[in-house]
Amino acid sequence: MNHLSLIIKREYLNKVRNKSFIIMTFLSPLIMVGIFTLVAYLSQLNNDKIRTISVLDESGLFADQFESTAGLTYHVLSDISLSEAKQKTQESEEYGLLYIPKTNTVEELAEAITFYSEDSPSLLVMDDIEDAIEQKANNIKLKEVGIDAETIRSLRIKIDTNLETFQGQETSKLGSGLKLIFGGAAGYLLFMFIIIYGNMIMRSVIEEKTSRIIEVIISSVKPVKLLLGKIFGTSLAGITQFLAWVILLTVFSAVITSIFNIDPSAISTPQQQMVQTDAGGMENIISEVFLEINNMPILNLIIMFVLFFIGGYLLYASLYAAIGAAVDSETDTQQFMLPILMPLILAVYVGFFTVIENPHGTVSQVFSYIPFTSPVVMLMRIPFGVPLWQQILSLVILFATFIGTVWIAAKIYRVGILMYGKKPSYKELIKWIKY
Repeated sequence: MNHLSLIIKREYLNKVRNKSFIIMTFLSPLIMVGIFTLVAYLSQLNNDKIRTISVLDESGLFADQFESTAGLTYHVLSDISLSEAKQKTQESEEYGLLYIPKTNTVEELAEAITFYSEDSPSLLVMDDIEDAIEQKANNIKLKEVGIDAETIRSLRIKIDTNLETFQGQETSKLGSGLKLIFGGAAGYLLFMFIIIYGNMIMRSVIEEKTSRIIEVIISSVKPVKLLLGKIFGTSLAGITQFLAWVILLTVFSAVITSIFNIDPSAISTPQQQMVQTDAGGMENIISEVFLEINNMPILNLIIMFVLFFIGGYLLYASLYAAIGAAVDSETDTQQFMLPILMPLILAVYVGFFTVIENPHGTVSQVFSYIPFTSPVVMLMRIPFGVPLWQQILSLVILFATFIGTVWIAAKIYRVGILMYGKKPSYKELIKWIKY
């Protein structure tokens, strides 16, 4: 075990002292914060821009329906033809011209309204315009048939079903979405960690193999210890870099937003803006979010996230190390990469398309026990309520598979690390395992 600790220390120090590692540790969060700041700045500029829309209402029914806001101003035109209105709008470089012609019926009017602009208008702006016109047009149509619109609105009943488990625990409609977000974020984080630091392990093995340093090392260290040392050392370096990214992202974000006076809340999509217009709806959503977070097994989620994250990474890291030992260059690794990435991709698809629909179904349960997919699938299932014995069983299978994979990888590592100038096939890898 003394050799193992020395190898772990050597691998860790080699990684963290590497110039490219240090540069990327500081540069990556700076780039991410820079992109975020640029997007926030551009969004802030876009939100600060005041759009002016001219309205030519020949019907005389809708001129008072348009209310100006902080970013949108309506300018009602009168006693002017359509061609003159279009020319005037273009010359004044306004956002667009809304033309409402005079028709015999409301039905004809609905098909004749036109919005003129230089480019395609914002979906949010058009949604506001259409809502305003539809409301007045519907009221006119109801009045034509002798129905009072206010009476209709007062008679409407909104159904808001209360959700509660048989044990008396309150839930909300947002629960499934929040649980899926947690599982999806955990799965994506694991996926990226495996790809980034798994490739780092593979490159490290290839570099030592091509430089022939490994021939000296392996003369005094067993292949399995050398393999484990590389996996654990690189994993610790990855965790160190990840923690450094979290800290630096927080610091850089605080510094840059304060220096450039950037408001992070300026980043918003049209969909978010439409939701924000309904204050009451937002209050209900916020209360439901806090209710669901309070109902989640937070401690269970954190503990299992850490365990499945570690187990899943170690499992795939051993496979990356075996691939690195079997080839002489990164270009030769492509034939072996697909069998490694396919289970991860499959786990993400199963998680999003099966777990969210039926988290306790047969497909979800089966894939939450398969070690190559369980780190993602089980993490997506846990928020929906998975018995503790199932979680422990999945972990036992995962770590047992890791031990078996390390043993198989060490067999490949022992032979492949000394093989040069030959691209191995799957058939040869099986032979190496049997040695």
